[in-house]
Amino acid sequence: MKTILTTPRLTLREMTRADRTDLAEILQDPEAMYAYEHAFSGEEVDQWLDRQLERYARYGFGLWAVIDHVTGEWVGQCGLTIQNVENVEELEVGYLLKRRFWHRGYAREAAAACRDYAFNALGRTRLVACVRVNNAPSRRVAEYLGMSVERIFIKHYYDMDMPHALYVQELPERKGKTR
Repeated sequence: MKTILTTPRLTLREMTRADRTDLAEILQDPEAMYAYEHAFSGEEVDQWLDRQLERYARYGFGLWAVIDHVTGEWVGQCGLTIQNVENVEELEVGYLLKRRFWHRGYAREAAAACRDYAFNALGRTRLVACVRVNNAPSRRVAEYLGMSVERIFIKHYYDMDMPHALYVQELPERKGKTR
């Protein structure tokens, strides 16, 4: 298991197939997945995990397992993905936690580490978060990161049009750095 980042309370590491049960606890929880409008099937959990493993191989990043330093518990997932936003590829920070870990600042802590990784380690100058407009907790995390809404757009999931806020944080262009 490759460790990517550490924070005062958390370790972010690449997921492995052994993480499937913990991942399913989030993805198959209807309350945790309300922004997606459905809990995932077992096949969808497997596809989600496969996508992360493919992202690690292709980009060197993806959504990572978030582990509590003290307890060793699997808190959730957080990381960076390439997302198509209205036909533009954007680097997005994303986060999903097990419900029992909500409201403890873990999403903010992990997402802030991912933001810093995007800007400092990857040399990016733009980072986004695509957040469903009715997802107030995730919007607060994006705002905590220093992001602001650039625009509202529609994402099409599971035969539904869902309004999303495109949160953006941009750094001034730096010589030799990429968007």
